[in-house]
Amino acid sequence: MTYNTHSCIGTDGKMSPQRIADVIKEYAPDVVALQELDMGLRRSDSVDQAQMIADEIRMDYHFHPTLFIEDGQYGNAILTHFPMHIVRACHLPGLPGRTRLEKRGALWVELTIGIKAVQVIVVHMGLNRSERLAQAMELTGEGWLTSPQCRGPVILCGDLNAPPGSRVHKLFRTCLRDAHGCVGPQATWPGRLPFIRLDYIYVSDDVSVLDCTRLRSPLIRVASDHLPLIARLRIKSVGED
Repeated sequence: MTYNTHSCIGTDGKMSPQRIADVIKEYAPDVVALQELDMGLRRSDSVDQAQMIADEIRMDYHFHPTLFIEDGQYGNAILTHFPMHIVRACHLPGLPGRTRLEKRGALWVELTIGIKAVQVIVVHMGLNRSERLAQAMELTGEGWLTSPQCRGPVILCGDLNAPPGSRVHKLFRTCLRDAHGCVGPQATWPGRLPFIRLDYIYVSDDVSVLDCTRLRSPLIRVASDHLPLIARLRIKSVGED
């Protein structure tokens, strides 16, 4: 599952990590990529949202801050019950001279699933088109998706802030397959009346996509300004088409 939590502030203006945790528990994914989490910020009652959600759904997690605000942090996390370790976590490139653009980041962990090492990357990209393209070029480069260390199976997911058919979308498709492409585009933003798809799950060729869909329910429509996207995946055996 990939889910932009909007700092756990719902479309009703209320802050509730519990609602995000309840959404995740209802669908029970093995791996969850979350964007826009607060840790220790006054606007969210100084709660460590990643820790609170992980405790509620009984998963381990890694959190990567992209912003340091006041006395707290803001960023992305990966939660899972599989053994994992961090491979890389860093900021993504911005634009020269555009210091007011929000810093963006990516987190890469390696999961151990049976005898397989699975690479999972969560990203949250910028609002500016040129900025997003620079970030996508970084992620499809030697430090990330084309790194010798990033051998399949690979799953990349998150909020790209870019629609299907954009240059960013096409660039990721040079390395990976769009899991959502098997069912056609389904809008994920804004949560109440979605009209555009901003959230994605990409997989390498050694991952089969059994199904992939955005989720909607009365709780989901109020818990965040994004709808979560969930995919059922199967790691292929050696030699399997």
